[in-house]
This record gives sequence, structure tokens and C-alpha cells, in this order.
Amino acid sequence: MEGRKHLGRLQRVFEDVPGQIFFITGCVNGRKPVLACDTATAVLVGAWGTSPDAYGWAVGRYVVMPDHVHFFASPCRDAAKNLSGFIASWKRWTRRCMREQRGPGFAWQREFFDHLLRSDESYEQKWEYVRANPVRAGLVSNPDEWPYQGELAELTW
Repeated sequence: MEGRKHLGRLQRVFEDVPGQIFFITGCVNGRKPVLACDTATAVLVGAWGTSPDAYGWAVGRYVVMPDHVHFFASPCRDAAKNLSGFIASWKRWTRRCMREQRGPGFAWQREFFDHLLRSDESYEQKWEYVRANPVRAGLVSNPDEWPYQGELAELTW
């Protein structure tokens, strides 16, 4: 079967719009369920915590699922990497750390999903939807029970 072809990314959408907030999803290659544990979450959260200094991106709320992550991010300085550069660098760094901690087979899927949020209301709506992912997956009965979620920076328009 021939591989899927995707459209190339636009480097900056609405470049002059202040306070851009992106909803981002990244999946483990082969959808291996290796992320929902303290060790993997510590790697991801640690990398997100250094993102403002390293890449110029602040990461807000996040949910780590067994085989993928959802998080919200926003450029936080003028010299921030573009979105693709930020995600590529973040994936490289976390892949290396995950391989050190979880074994040499860890890899991210090459692509990622992103959505530029358009209003404060959509941030809250998207967050409530994402926060309920562990419930829909049958992992917990209440979103508050899922230990692999949180907020690093408050993202606002």
C-alpha cells in the first residue's frame, strides 16, 4: 500500500495575531502504549518546561495518553521557532530521553496534528474534550482521576 501524502505545513498562520494558542497531538510510532507512566510523563513535562527558553514556546495544559499526547502551546517570544521547528526539536529531544529511559525502540510518528484555536471559548471547550479522553478510553471513570495531565503555563489571548 502506498504511503499517505499530506499537504505541506504553512509555516506561520495569522502571523500578526497576538496570543496564538495551538492544540497539538503527537502519537507514538506504531501507537505503542508506552507514555502513560510516571517516567515517560516526567520526560515530556520536563521537555515542555524548558520549551520557553529552548524554543520560545510555552506549553499550557496537557494530557498524556498511553500512545499519544495532547497539549496546548503558544509562542512566547518574538524569536520563537515556527510551530514545525518547535515540534521537531521537541520530538528529537524527548525521543532521545525516552530511549535512554524506556529502551531503544521508542519513536514518534513523523507527523503531528495541530489546530489554531480561535477564541477563549474554544480553548475551554477543547480542554474539556481532551481532559475526558481517559474516560472515553475506559482508563478512569472521572477525568480528575487521570494522573497524567496538568498545566505548566497559563495560556491567554
